[in-house]
Amino acid sequence: MKTVSIIGGGNLGNAIANGLVNSHIIQPKQLIVTRRKVELLKHLSKQGAQIHSDNVKAAKEADIIILCVKPYNIEGILTEIKGELKGKLLISTVSGVTLKQMHDWIGEEVSIIRSMPNTAAEVEESLTCLSGDVSEAEFSIAEQLFQAIGKTIRIQESLMEAATVLGACGIAYVLRFMRAMVQGGIQIGFDAQTATEIVNQTVLGAAKLLDDTNSHPEREIDKVTTPKGCTIAGLNEMEHNGFSSALIKGITKSFDEI
Repeated sequence: MKTVSIIGGGNLGNAIANGLVNSHIIQPKQLIVTRRKVELLKHLSKQGAQIHSDNVKAAKEADIIILCVKPYNIEGILTEIKGELKGKLLISTVSGVTLKQMHDWIGEEVSIIRSMPNTAAEVEESLTCLSGDVSEAEFSIAEQLFQAIGKTIRIQESLMEAATVLGACGIAYVLRFMRAMVQGGIQIGFDAQTATEIVNQTVLGAAKLLDDTNSHPEREIDKVTTPKGCTIAGLNEMEHNGFSSALIKGITKSFDEI
């Protein structure tokens, strides 16, 4: 694997950096991460990665550049580094910014892939959606990078905003659900630590059950909902209070805001 620069070592950029180092897909010395507050990246420096705040230098010294910046900063940063991008692969994680917009800023000769990972990259369990009009070899490089921190799916660019909501924002939805489960567990008698342990493993098990068996959620729900049982009673009470509807409305609201 070639040298990788992550421009923008915030929450997502930091998670990707940690995932790449932890998975050993690249050596720490092959990783460059930039951030204004460089002191927040000391843990990467201790592992051997290069950290600084010079985006132009980071782009110049890398073969692959991963952009992890805010949407309102991307035009300025791309304009800043455009002179160092020829012959390199640019991977953007920035939501709402199209391939056409980026090409308009930096030219058509630069290979660009849009990606949408999530912060589970830090523990090598991200789901990353990829889209771009690039060569198969370049796509394979991007897949190799992001498969080191989880799974990848190729999608049409028109679905990237939907991928942002379902895959990236989705982490927050699931965590809020888990937090509510923990609160419920405390109310029925568990201490917070025990409730958290039970919820974490239950959610992990549910996800693995569906992933490994390729089963449908309703099929697995049917297995644990016995007639007049406590599971169906709880599920029905949640639905009476708009559980599924609230979740769907939240997803579509997030989509509308992109």
